Formats: sequence, structure tokens, C-alpha cells
Amino acid sequence: MPAFPELTAPTSWHTVEFISDLHLQPGEPETFAAWQRYLLESAADALFILGDLFEAWVGDDAPHERAPGDGPNFEARCASVLREAATRRPMFFLHGNRDFLVGPAFLASVGVTMLDDPTVLSFAGHRWLLSHGDRLCLGDHDYLAFRAQVRTAAWQQAFLAQPLAARREAARRMRAESQAHQRQVVTHADVDAQAATDWLQQAAAQTLIHGHTHRPAVHPLPGGRQRVVLGDWDGAARPPRGEVLRLTRDGLARLALPASLPRPDPHANPPDHV
Repeated sequence: MPAFPELTAPTSWHTVEFISDLHLQPGEPETFAAWQRYLLESAADALFILGDLFEAWVGDDAPHERAPGDGPNFEARCASVLREAATRRPMFFLHGNRDFLVGPAFLASVGVTMLDDPTVLSFAGHRWLLSHGDRLCLGDHDYLAFRAQVRTAAWQQAFLAQPLAARREAARRMRAESQAHQRQVVTHADVDAQAATDWLQQAAAQTLIHGHTHRPAVHPLPGGRQRVVLGDWDGAARPPRGEVLRLTRDGLARLALPASLPRPDPHANPPDHV
């Protein structure tokens, strides 16, 4: 059972939004553009990124590498967007299974706060348990073994000691192996319902909000609890795919992207709730 650190929202927060599983990468400019537009248009009082913002992150030195033509590389462009967005609202990040090497140096440079996975958010009189979700996929034995290896300090130190070009090649190779493995899997592992219930009970929370599985849904759990799953983003899909989960004092609602996000109106009827 993990620890459950807590974050208490200030009373000035009226709207909180969650995103995850954007898998930003240079070869998908449509998703980058949708994400950039969202960050600049959202009127949320706080934003939580629940993992896999990046398809791969090979070290906090990556944004300093110059791109061909001596311009900013992809990581530097992402950093610029985050930095501007963080001047408008508090922003929080927890690791996913793809971007677990995002470090405190990078987040500090863009003004984003690191969260432990999981973290309890106290907001509007309720406790919301936030996680990427991968730790709860207990049936995915191969991934959990890999996760245990790469989350050790020794593995990360050895990996980050390699030249940046070697790290990029290693990340490319691991992505290719992961994609090949996923194509062979008949049934993809999902979050274990009992483990999710145990986490919620220990955290004294009623709702778990997570990503990772790319299967947006609401799953009822014993004791009136529930887990709410975020969807992934793909700006090149037809129609484009992506969503924001918005939390207000009225509850949770899903907002589709990349359509322009409506600003919260306290006098309007709330959007369809999850």
C-alpha cells in the first residue's frame, strides 16, 4: 500500500481540470497544437497532468539540445508552452509509464509542481485520489516487472549517464518493442478493481481519477466508490480524439477536444457529467 500525500485546494479554486496520455512527440504536430491551444484557452484555476504527457522523456537536459537549423527542439517547444501556461494558473504533474524520467529540474524550470503517485486532492469538501493508474494494473506482469526495474535510482543513474543521442535511440527501441508487444496482446490489462478499492479506502476517498488504459469510462466500486478513467489524445485521428476532465463544486464533467473549450459560467447549466 503506497503513501497517500495530500494537497488541499485553496478556497479560490472553483474549477480544476485533469488531462493525461497526450504522448506528445515530434511526429504528431496535431496533438501538440491541440494541447497548446487548450493550455492557452482554458480558464481552469488549476491543471493536473496525470502522466504520459510525453511519449518519451530521456532526461531533463533534452530541451537544451539544438534542433537542425539551430532552432528550439521539440522538448524546448514543449517547455515554452508549459512555462507560459504555468504563469496563468498552478499546474501539477505526476509521472506516467512513458515520462517517468521527467525530473525536478525540468519541472522547476517551467513552473510546474511535481506530485507523488498517488496523491489525494481535497477540493470542494471531497477527497479525490489522483494517479496515472499503471501501478494498479496488477495483471500486466511484464510491465510491472519492467516498471520495478526502471524506477530504481541505479537504473536511472546509469541511463542518464549515457550521451543524449544514445538515450534517444534507447527510447526509440523501447517504444518499438512495446508497440510490437501490444499488437500481440489479445486482452489488455486493466486496473484491478480490488486494488483500486483498497487504495480508496486507505485514502478515505470516494473517487479515483486516472489515465493509462486509454479507455475512458466510469467504473462503480463497492461502498459507493468509483474510478473515473481519462481518455488519451490524438489530434491526427478523424475525428480528433482528446478530452479534459473538469471538476467543479457540481462534480465531474468531460469536455471534448480539440474544439474550443467553453469557459465556466456559474449561471449556466453544468455540462453533461460523468
